[in-house]
Parts: sequence; structure tokens; C-alpha cells
Amino acid sequence: MKVIILAGGGGTRLFPLSRKRRPKQFLHINKNKSLLAETVERFRQLVKAEDIVIVTGRDYLFSVQSELAECDASAVHIVLESAARNTAPAIALAAQYCCDVLGGSEDEALFVAPSDHIVRPISVYGDMVQKAAGKAREGQFVVFGAEAVRPETGFGYIEAGEKQSDKTYKIKAFKEKPDKATAVEYIKKGNYFWNAGMFCFTWHTYREELRKYAEPVYRCILETYAQTAAAFSKMPGISIDYAVAEKTQRGVMVPLDLYWNDVGSWDALYEVLDKDSSGNAIKGDCISVNCSDSLLWGQSRLIAGIGLKDIMVVETDDVILVAQKGESQHVREIVNRLKARGRREVDEHTTIYYKWGYATLLNEGTGYRMKKLTINPGGVLPEKMHYHRAVHWIVTRGAALVGINGQVRMMHSNESVFIPMTTPYKIENPGKVPLIIIEVASGEYLGEDDEKFISSEKDVIKG
Repeated sequence: MKVIILAGGGGTRLFPLSRKRRPKQFLHINKNKSLLAETVERFRQLVKAEDIVIVTGRDYLFSVQSELAECDASAVHIVLESAARNTAPAIALAAQYCCDVLGGSEDEALFVAPSDHIVRPISVYGDMVQKAAGKAREGQFVVFGAEAVRPETGFGYIEAGEKQSDKTYKIKAFKEKPDKATAVEYIKKGNYFWNAGMFCFTWHTYREELRKYAEPVYRCILETYAQTAAAFSKMPGISIDYAVAEKTQRGVMVPLDLYWNDVGSWDALYEVLDKDSSGNAIKGDCISVNCSDSLLWGQSRLIAGIGLKDIMVVETDDVILVAQKGESQHVREIVNRLKARGRREVDEHTTIYYKWGYATLLNEGTGYRMKKLTINPGGVLPEKMHYHRAVHWIVTRGAALVGINGQVRMMHSNESVFIPMTTPYKIENPGKVPLIIIEVASGEYLGEDDEKFISSEKDVIKG
């Protein structure tokens, strides 16, 4: 069996913690590891790291590599999408990689899972995955359904048909996200499950179902993985649900008889967090007095709550979200309004991740911007120049090898340097500890596009 993990989404339902350029799969929720790292470790108990493939976008490559290094899983394969095309094309690309590059059989089970869900216990989950793999090898298109325990309007539903002897179900129908009244009816009927977004099938089965029901995707699956990857951007953007799952005659559902949470909203996240005796979920530097059943999540400053009940307070260094519990589905509306106003907070945090490390915005105003650059050992900033700004650097930790207009020098803690406009420069961390530099840029225009790369292409992931 091969495992395909989908890690290309840029969801904003957990805004302001999750944003387009640093989405949910990279967040640390209840542990010191990201949801992506937890997902990888979950499957490493079932298959070898070499049998796991993560499919993601180019913007997230360095973040994925960093998470794999953190969980000692660098042998996991990464397949890059050349464009965002939703799950049906992404799965097809990864499935062909499993066959053509990894040498898998067309009749080998492929288990597809999101990178940002929580399931437990793992032992029970493993048994369900193996059951799904057996059904897949028989030519079935397997989906997973979680027991619908409340009238949730944020999930798609699966209407279960006849129950099989192995405790799986024939699929009667897929239902779109319902309104409240319809969701209540689903719960009353008792044969509706939440669509958990997990699938299992063989490459042969999936390709045949694409040929029948999603021919525009099927046409772009060429003879080899390399050819398909080159044609990937021509595929239509369509989810596996719309492309195949809702139409296939081979569908069978395995019920998730365990705890499952897609962490798709702040209400869902509150559910998985540890609580105190008053039902408060507290993370960060927070103090609560006479608060109950509330969420206090702080990142950069002290949060003090008094007399709060069923309230969620989420703080990052540039946004504070306050919401009534049960109303977190409206976070998307907030994001849409910010997007309409052209606010950068929609897409990126104040910290931007690069191949060499990361940069954190400290302060900015008319004509100036201050950042903290953290450069990993061995990290190199490509040579570049600015047309409209000058830059001052102050080293606060480590040693820097700096090249300015062809002149190379070493800089150490408490040393500084000035880089005039239109002057080429680059920097490297030759040491064994992170290099930290305070950068003050000044000029008439401070946009991120005011730079010309000289020695190499820009190698950046923003998040």
C-alpha cells in the first residue's frame, strides 16, 4: 500500500492563525508538532516512509521539507503541483508517481488522506485503513464516513445504504453542505455520515473512474509521470468528490468508528484542546478570572479574560479575533471582507519563510520598515539589489559572511553595515547557530517587488 497525503490547501477557516501562505497543516495545535507531521507519523506506523507521498504546491515546499526533517521522515516523497488544480488532479498526479517512479503496481492500494485532520486512537485507525485497502484491491472505490453526532452545516454528508457483512456500507448518495434544518433531518434519519475526505482505491480503478466521469482530467494523464506533470496545469480544477466519488458505481463506505476532527473551524479546534476545570481551553500567556467554556489563544502578548462565557479570543502579533462560540463559520466572511480591502493579513503573517530561514516584520511606517532576519546555519540569501531603498544591518547573534558590491567581509555580534540603493549584496551564515540580523530599510518605496535578483532565482515560501 502507498499513502498519498494532500498538503496543498490554503484554507483560512482558522484565520488569523491559518492564512493562505501558512495554512492549517503547518500549525501546532495540541502538541509540539504540526498537523502535517502528526499525519506523517500516523501513517509511518502502517507503511515505510518510502511508501508515503505528499502532494503540495511549490510555495509550501520548504515548509513541508522542514516538517519532515522535524519528524525524522526525510525519506517521504514530495510531489509538487505546478498549479492549484484541486484534489482530483492532485491525486491523479501522485498516484501516477507511485506507479511510475516508485514502481508500484496498478492494483496496489492507494490510501488518500488530508494532512490536517486529527484521528485517534491510531491502532483502531490502522485496522480501518487495512480494511479499506482490502476493499480497494477488490476494485472498490472506498470512502470514509464519520458518525454525524450533531447537525453540522460545515460538512458534506454521505447517505449510507445497505450495510454489508464486513460492517461497510453501500453508498446511496453524497449530499452537499446542508442548511441547519436539513442537517437536523439527517441526524434524525440516522443513516447519514460526515464525509471525512479520505479515500482508498487502486490506480487502475481511479484512472477508469476518471475516464468515465471526469474525462478532461483523464485526457491529461499521459504515458509517464514526467509527461503528466508537464501537462498538469492543463487539468481542470475539480475535487475528487465532484469528479468521481459522487458518480461512481463502485462506492463503498467504511465508517470511522473512532474520534475524528477536521479542525476546520475555531469551534472544532476548541473541541480537541485540553480544558481546565471550568471548560476553558488556554494556550499561550493567558490569565482568566471567572471565565468558563471559553478559548483564549495568545501568541505574542498577555491576554487577560474576565467573566467570559462561550467566547473565543485568538491573538497573533497583527490580528485579534473575538467571537462567540458557535459563530466561527463566519470567519470566512471576515476573510472575504479583508480580501476585498486588499489587506495583506489575508495571505501572510508578519513572519515570511524562505529556504534560508525566515524574516519577521517588527515595525513599519512612512519611509521605513524594520525586520528581524533569522538565517539557518549554512543558509544563503541570493545576491540582489534594491532600486528604491537603502538597508542597514545589525548583527545580534552569530557570524555573517557578507558580500557588498563584490567586497566580502565577516560580521559578528554588535557590528553593523550600510547598503546603499542599487548596490548588489548577499549574505551567508557559515556558522553552527542561527544568524540573527536586525534590518532597517528606508526609502520612498518599500514594496517586496523592489528587488532584482542577480546570482540566482528568488527561492521563497511566504507564510
